[in-house]
Amino acid sequence: MDDEQTSGGAGGEAGSRAGDTARDAGGDTAWDDAGSEAGSGAAAHWWTRRPLVVSTTTLAVIAVLTLATVVQSPSARAGADGKATSGATGGTSPSPTPTTAKPFTPAQAPSTTTPPTTTPSTTAPASPSATPPQKTTATPARDAQAELRAAIKALSDTGSGHFSVAVTELGGDSDDAGGTVATYDSGGTKTYDTASIVKVDILAALLLRHQRAGTQLTSAQRDLATDMIEQSDNDAALALWEAIGSGPGLASANASLGLSHTTPGSGELWGLTQTTAADQITLLRAVYGDGDDSPLSTASRDYVSDLMHAVTADQRWGVSAADSDGGDYALKNGWLPRSATGLWDVNSIGKVDHDGHTLLVAVLSGGHVSEQDGIALVERVAQAAAKAVT
Repeated sequence: MDDEQTSGGAGGEAGSRAGDTARDAGGDTAWDDAGSEAGSGAAAHWWTRRPLVVSTTTLAVIAVLTLATVVQSPSARAGADGKATSGATGGTSPSPTPTTAKPFTPAQAPSTTTPPTTTPSTTAPASPSATPPQKTTATPARDAQAELRAAIKALSDTGSGHFSVAVTELGGDSDDAGGTVATYDSGGTKTYDTASIVKVDILAALLLRHQRAGTQLTSAQRDLATDMIEQSDNDAALALWEAIGSGPGLASANASLGLSHTTPGSGELWGLTQTTAADQITLLRAVYGDGDDSPLSTASRDYVSDLMHAVTADQRWGVSAADSDGGDYALKNGWLPRSATGLWDVNSIGKVDHDGHTLLVAVLSGGHVSEQDGIALVERVAQAAAKAVT
């Protein structure tokens, strides 16, 4: 502040104090509309009051305008409609967005009728857990059994003998461990003489003995096994029968192989071992079926299979008649004239391919007037069985 403004300001301040003293001496003073002071010979200081009046009026106008602004604001309207957000505390809070302004979508809040996102829609293929597949094992087994029965009964001539047949498809539903095998028996015969088909069982028992001992067949045993299976040599069979411990040794092996209805012959009578067609399928399955279900090692199974594939030409009759896919079959036959009756036992077991299906077939028979009659019957039965299950 400079000197001139200071001195002028001092004079004004002294005059103002003098006027205030005079007013205080006169007691209360009266004001006219012009704002002049009554009883004062000098001009009244009206401007000292006018600003107060203008200020009060201005404040009143501001208050009215403020109230109007608040009434017209979105938050005030929302409050009047009862839709204000409960968390709003004043005019400085953001205006809430009405909840009805945004349309509902399932992603915001799934309803109880909308399937969860992890559940396939109704237009998608059903998952395995939603619709468990129906087991197909029982129906094909029942159908095969009925078809086999019908096929065998349709044979025009079964001769004078009696027979039993069993068949199953490798890789099919009935080939599971413990699966059903289609069987048919022409009479009340429960078991049949094995004759030379027991030679496969003897070889399997020999291989199991070596597996358990951790040893291999000797060279002499291999030669005997080849003659026994490929040539059906009886002397070789007797030597290996004794090597496995005869009847008790065969019975022990059969317990492991699962042949529960096979009774070994007594003494040296290995050919009179009693068996069923179903048991022979069990034996074939140990050789040709799933290796996980067989007590025979892969090497043992291959060894037996190779020998059965190499049977001499004049012994390739029997179940081979059911093979229709190029002759890749394996078999072992048995034939035995019974001295007491003069009638023949004729049997054949093996693996054949028929119309694209790999089958295990066993046909046992007895009471034939000749070997040729027995062979003819065995082949007709094997063919009918293969057609029935494929």
